[in-house]
Amino acid sequence: MPMTENDLQTARELKKRVSKLTPLIDFRIFGSRARGDADDYSDMDIFMEFETVDRQLRKRVKNAAWEITLETGIVVTTLLLSRHEIEDSPLRSSPIIRVILEEGVPV
Repeated sequence: MPMTENDLQTARELKKRVSKLTPLIDFRIFGSRARGDADDYSDMDIFMEFETVDRQLRKRVKNAAWEITLETGIVVTTLLLSRHEIEDSPLRSSPIIRVILEEGVPV
């Protein structure tokens, strides 16, 4: 099934809440919901890029994602990376990063 308006609204709400915590560089839906082959039980994979990522930010984003999960019934999983991790570390050549940047749906 193609990505639904409900999926986009769910992602937009998470982006709004996370943006109140710290500035975002990039925010994308990836995985089955972005490809349009999700089913009713598929989770929503969200990629977020920030200038820096620390333990406190990870915890606050995880809590926001959990709140969205409880409100919508869509399990939201997040992948948080810093600009440095994407541009200057071995992660930049990681297959998952390549897939997110090629197939991910910007929100």
